[in-house]
Amino acid sequence: MSQLEAIYALWLREIKVFTRERSRIVTSIFTPILWIFVFGGGLGSAINIGNVNYQTFIYPGILAMSVLFSSVFFGVYIVWDRKIDILKEVLVAPISRTSIFVGKVLGGCTDSMVQALIMLSIGFFVGVYFTPMSFLVAFLILFLLSLSLVSTGLIIGSLMESPEGFNMVISFLVFPLFLFSGALFPLDNLPLWLSIITYIDPVTYGVDSLRFVTIGISKFPLYIDFSILIVFATIMFTIGTISFERMK
Repeated sequence: MSQLEAIYALWLREIKVFTRERSRIVTSIFTPILWIFVFGGGLGSAINIGNVNYQTFIYPGILAMSVLFSSVFFGVYIVWDRKIDILKEVLVAPISRTSIFVGKVLGGCTDSMVQALIMLSIGFFVGVYFTPMSFLVAFLILFLLSLSLVSTGLIIGSLMESPEGFNMVISFLVFPLFLFSGALFPLDNLPLWLSIITYIDPVTYGVDSLRFVTIGISKFPLYIDFSILIVFATIMFTIGTISFERMK
């Protein structure tokens, strides 16, 4: 089996698992929809940020949130594969550990991007209208986020022995990444301590670039957002390949 065939086989396995668990799609988009229409709609009736309705303002942040949660939590499947000994069979196969990691990452990214496409289609209902170009740019931003965050989830999953331990660690990770990303508030005029944390949070640059593409508001130039997202994805992907090489 060639390395490309191995990557394809691992990707296909993840897709089949995803399609057989259709409830995952419903549950993964249910929470973002609640945020947009309940939280955003409630505050949106009383709050505008600039000339933008609050519900529309948080839409890019909720897009990023849907990818963040689905991507990072994908790492739990490594833990389950270890528990049922599928991972052992894959690791002893005559393929490189890098190919295993790439196949897993592509499977996780595909799962996340299916959910992202559903969330992008909801933009029409909150007053966000995509052109073909803006839709493609938004999709690329979400893919870069997914690539880096799936890698992050797999790195953590490769170090954990139980799903309970994985979920505990991930809960301490995803909520700060989301809350400090500026998904729910503008990045201007923040206290110094909060500004520092938001600038450190890599998801901030995904939210900022999505906000520019969807409603024309941003804190940073688009090229800075893209540069940081590419660097973040490259770093996490590299660390992920190393962690899989060392995994037992």
